[in-house]
Amino acid sequence: MYVTISDFIKEWNKEAAMTQSVLEGLSDESLKQQVYPEGRNLGRIAWHLIINIPEYLTEFGLKMEGRNEEPVPTTAKELADAFKEISAAAARALEVQWTDESLSHHQMAFGRQETNAENLMGLIKHIVHHRGQITVLMRQAGLKPFGVYGPPKEDWAQFGVEHPPL
Repeated sequence: MYVTISDFIKEWNKEAAMTQSVLEGLSDESLKQQVYPEGRNLGRIAWHLIINIPEYLTEFGLKMEGRNEEPVPTTAKELADAFKEISAAAARALEVQWTDESLSHHQMAFGRQETNAENLMGLIKHIVHHRGQITVLMRQAGLKPFGVYGPPKEDWAQFGVEHPPL
């Protein structure tokens, strides 16, 4: 768990860089890839991941500009640019508005009492969850996903492995 704001910012920046790489690997055409016929498409999932950041943090008392009133962008570049802007703004907001002591404060979160440190961990888990969905949809759209916590199948050859381990 996070004990200092800088602990969180360090992990946030690492996760944000990986998410940025995933988003930069999208194509405009891939944004139309659907989970299932009536479900969200890749562009909508990516936009949800992005606009949820300020929405989530303002729920816990931080002041941030939201973008949830804006329509889903139609280009991959717009999504990647929006994430870069919002993820950096989130880090700045936390550094300026909260102290290390703020992390131990309890708040009601999704029906249960949690510390702000737990709430921040929840935000990262939410991003990781949707980033995973995006990488699967990238593969279904014919794109090579970015290797987040390990290489995609195409990159195993660089390690001298013909077939990735099961």
